[in-house]
Amino acid sequence: MNMKILGIDPGSSRLGYGLIEKRGSQLKFLKAGTLEVEESDPNQKLLYLAKDLKKIMANFRPSLVAIEKIYFSKNVKTAIEVAQARGLIIFLVLDQQIPIVEISPQQAKSAVTSYGAADKGAVAKMVSLLLNRPNLKELDDATDALAIAIAGAGLYKGCITSDTSWTL
Repeated sequence: MNMKILGIDPGSSRLGYGLIEKRGSQLKFLKAGTLEVEESDPNQKLLYLAKDLKKIMANFRPSLVAIEKIYFSKNVKTAIEVAQARGLIIFLVLDQQIPIVEISPQQAKSAVTSYGAADKGAVAKMVSLLLNRPNLKELDDATDALAIAIAGAGLYKGCITSDTSWTL
């Protein structure tokens, strides 16, 4: 069964996304990038983020969305803005009736490097190798999103019923 997996590395001003296709045990790179929001008003940021993310989901029609879990942040204001962005993203995905899985940063790192505390350079290198993209020159946010998508592909073996129930 082929499935498209959209990985999302959420942020309040910049969101990374990575789209892969899983064909059996093979992974194929489809698209990656970042959504950057220049707006300073936090509510307007969410509005722009929602519009851009809706376009991505409409254009690529993912079978599964993998989103990074929020991790502890010393900057409370930033953590709240990222949490609001995550809530919006989760709503948009569920509103489209797309299954969603949350991936911790350690799970994403382990999925691509086998080491949950790997640095960004190691993650980027392994994402490039796993997706057979030697010249992958994406920003960290997009590379992280691809790692999240790869982790999502590894967690879910496929749809087991027609009602989008998933099994580990």
